[in-house]
Amino acid sequence: MLFWKLHKAPLLLTFVSLFLYFLFAYDLERIQYEKLLLLYSALFGLFVVLLRYTKTNFRLLVSIAILTRLVFLIAIPNLSQDFYRFIWDGRMLLEGFNPYLYTPESFITKNEFPISQAKELYNAMGQLNGSHFTNYPPIKQLCFAIAALISGKSILGSAIVLRVIIIVADIGTLYFGKKLLEKLNLPIKNIFWYILNPFIIIELTGNLHFEGVMLFFLVWSMYLLYSKKWKWAAAVFACSISVKLIPLMFLPLFYKWFMKRPLDCARGDNQIIKIKELSGRAESRPNNFTKLFWFYSIVGITTLSFFLPFFNSEFINNYTKTVGLWFNNFEFNASIYYIARAIGYAITGYNEIAIIGKILPVLVVTYILVLTFKKNKGEANTLVTYMLLSITIYLFFSTTVHPWYIATPLLLSIFTNYKFPVVWSFIIILSYLAYININTMDKSENLWIISVEYIVIFTAFFWEVILRKKLPLE
Repeated sequence: MLFWKLHKAPLLLTFVSLFLYFLFAYDLERIQYEKLLLLYSALFGLFVVLLRYTKTNFRLLVSIAILTRLVFLIAIPNLSQDFYRFIWDGRMLLEGFNPYLYTPESFITKNEFPISQAKELYNAMGQLNGSHFTNYPPIKQLCFAIAALISGKSILGSAIVLRVIIIVADIGTLYFGKKLLEKLNLPIKNIFWYILNPFIIIELTGNLHFEGVMLFFLVWSMYLLYSKKWKWAAAVFACSISVKLIPLMFLPLFYKWFMKRPLDCARGDNQIIKIKELSGRAESRPNNFTKLFWFYSIVGITTLSFFLPFFNSEFINNYTKTVGLWFNNFEFNASIYYIARAIGYAITGYNEIAIIGKILPVLVVTYILVLTFKKNKGEANTLVTYMLLSITIYLFFSTTVHPWYIATPLLLSIFTNYKFPVVWSFIIILSYLAYININTMDKSENLWIISVEYIVIFTAFFWEVILRKKLPLE
């Protein structure tokens, strides 16, 4: 009773949240757009209020984070069908097939069924998933195989195993995220803007997207790097890449950490110690280039070693071709790309995605290189800030922005001054309404809804990054 009296408000908020999460998991279909918006908005509002009431009660918030995830434990994802392809790939591995060499469609069209429930999985995963080679890296494939091994022929069983893996990864992110915040002298409560966010709970635990596993390895790697264990940091960073390729874009930024740091941090604290003054400027640490070289070497060798069991010339062709589709063929919920596409239509009368899709990545790489060689003190929080800005610009210029992609900027933001990804994590729900059109025969995206979404996002971004001129923490 005493516990109830002391925590009545947060407990009531928690009970209501758990009930709404239950409705979201077991009583919602994707096409129920009004219900989707109402539930998500209510959950987000409760999340913000809950943080205000309990921001100092770490154990209670951790308990709530775990409970909200367990609500989804036996649910079949209702906003994404990607997990059916996950199950397909895992079962293919157990049957001795290289999942990178075959499309599900190549079997089904020949009336061949290499795995149990092949036809059911193919029909459920959708034509887009079924007609392309897999682009999921090796550690992610390992998770699929584990799910197939444990669950046997049960689709629900596979979903439960995958969900447990993602929940465990989130707990790991909570653990290392807290330790990294302590290293950076930032409020520990910041971690809950990620770990308790309804967007993260629904998209990762609920819809079984593996950004959470990738981010677990990423934040672990950053903690190790800041603890001066850069060799282990490189190996763990390679694990992050081997879940999803996104961290590859951050590699140039480590040049700043190893080569542009005139100051060194003592192990275990945030005290900055000058190594040596030379001509009025602090001299870089000795052997920084050697450390940088070995950091990149460890990342490269470890990543390649994960891919090695699947390696052959056909794999390289299939994998690069599939990854290239995300830049040159697919388009969904984009922002700047859609503006460029409209200009292309006006000039040529055609969709110029093949051309635009090649130009936009060049602009992103150019921006990352500018950040890499921009003058700063090279401390960990500056590095994370530049990671955040890099992934943000990448998403702004992407041809395809699925909701779960926002998990990366959201996590990185908790280690910086910026909070626009929190706004993004709320407004991104509109992307599920993109195909609402008055004419039901029109299957194209509703650009008015996308416009509203990005007006809010760009407003928050420009307000924080440009108008308020918030700088990376020093």
